[in-house]
Amino acid sequence: MFQAAHGNQQALLPPVREPETTASAPAPAADRPGRDAFFDNAKYLAIVLVAMAHAWEPVMDGSRATRALYMFVYTFHMPAFILISGYFSRSFTGRPHQLKRLVSGLVVPYLVFEVAYSLYRRWAGGTPDQAISLTDPIYLTWFLIALFVWRLTTPLWRTIRHPLPVALVIAALGSLTPGIGQDLDLQRILQFLPFFVLGLSLKPEHFELVRRRSARLLAVPVALGALVFTYWIAPDIRMSWFYRSTSAEELDAPWWAGPVMTFALFGCALVLTAAFLAWVPRRRTWFTILGAGTICGYLLHGFLVKAMEYWALVPAYELDTPLGRVVVTLVAAVAVTAMCTPPVRRALRWVTEPKMEWAFRKDSAELSRR
Repeated sequence: MFQAAHGNQQALLPPVREPETTASAPAPAADRPGRDAFFDNAKYLAIVLVAMAHAWEPVMDGSRATRALYMFVYTFHMPAFILISGYFSRSFTGRPHQLKRLVSGLVVPYLVFEVAYSLYRRWAGGTPDQAISLTDPIYLTWFLIALFVWRLTTPLWRTIRHPLPVALVIAALGSLTPGIGQDLDLQRILQFLPFFVLGLSLKPEHFELVRRRSARLLAVPVALGALVFTYWIAPDIRMSWFYRSTSAEELDAPWWAGPVMTFALFGCALVLTAAFLAWVPRRRTWFTILGAGTICGYLLHGFLVKAMEYWALVPAYELDTPLGRVVVTLVAAVAVTAMCTPPVRRALRWVTEPKMEWAFRKDSAELSRR
């Protein structure tokens, strides 16, 4: 991608390039020619929202406002990531070199952090019998395996005539199917699938729509209205709907609630994602370079969030007070920002961008040209 134009000049989005291994890092370095500052800015701002929302979980009880903010952010923060991931997966065809990058950029981090979070729970969480399971993602590692599955299916979605309606039907059917949430977090894979498929279907001109001044102005009342609405319904709605990890039956809801919530949440997420993207800066900013390191921020911030639970920091330091919630929010934002910096990205490159020539056939480059 490339740096957005300054002033009133409209910068075109980049042509479709080689799909990268993660939604969080569509290219290895933030200053590499061809990067679009808009997407790096969007990824950084989204990962800050992810970290803050995760930090609100243990402190939102007793605060209707915090619960409403949590619901508001949860409606669109992962859909935004997944949609951008789909957009940068459009040229994935399953060629050997693409599969190599898929393994090194998703499977390896998944395996490493699945083990790391399991051992962390054993040590800090007082759960010595915590199993290390490669088929039952722990905490936030589900996104890595989900992205791996979605990207493998990209050629199929690029072939189907009406991919988004099909993906929505699959998501709705998933919400009616209990007992599939454990293996590879399949429930989430199915229910978040429409956002990835939508990203595959988007074109540069669609992102130009949200870059218009009119879109930015419209985004303000939309976001404010959504905040007021979530504050109104906050005490009455179950947060499990937003996680998309369980079926309607498992939530003790009537069967028809699954498809209804699937379509309703998809619509809400789409509107709020558009409002979010409308206010993402197009030019290079101080945090643009951090957009290339959001995979590190995503994988690392969970250790801090879980520390609040494992070490009972909330009652120990009275973090469930108004001042405590402000402190938690600021700490989460600053910490995840630090985790996205180039030094951290370089330190974690062995797991997020490992060189694995030893693991693949030397003739794979020749195979990819056939």
